[in-house]
Amino acid sequence: MSTLIINGSPRKRGRTGIASRFIARKYDCDLIDLSDGSLPLYTGEPEQSGLEAVQSLKQKVKEADAVILASPEYHGGMSGAMKNALDFLSSEQFAHKPVALLACAGGGKGGINCLNNLRIVGRGVYANVIPKQLILDPHCFDYDGDALLEEPAQLVDGLMKELKVYVKAAELVRSEIST
Repeated sequence: MSTLIINGSPRKRGRTGIASRFIARKYDCDLIDLSDGSLPLYTGEPEQSGLEAVQSLKQKVKEADAVILASPEYHGGMSGAMKNALDFLSSEQFAHKPVALLACAGGGKGGINCLNNLRIVGRGVYANVIPKQLILDPHCFDYDGDALLEEPAQLVDGLMKELKVYVKAAELVRSEIST
């Protein structure tokens, strides 16, 4: 299973980046890190589609069997960096593709609004956003080890297992559509 995780945090050393790198290492996922600043601000102008960073984003999402969208919750929604990246994408990359959602919250404020926001945009690009989702609070992280603690890591295991089930279902859907 080819899985892509998108770190939607604009922060170089944020918790969403820690979670994304941990998942990429543990599950051998490809990682797009939006904190590198290579993606321009979406304007909708046609010439943007020719930019290397935009072409790479589109290609990686399209080629992946599954995508994990990881975002911090900023003011009750996904990060601007994540929304900007998703604005470059469409059903051409996401149709029937299983997508898992992960939010990193500041603690005490939830993260559910970020997940709901990601789910709504996922529907807008025809992604198959899976039911299982995950919120990680500040106490979930091994900051020195750039990793997750044991219990949150087990929650990620559950998310990945469900994502695999939906990848198998997507293969069946594609075979039915093509016949």
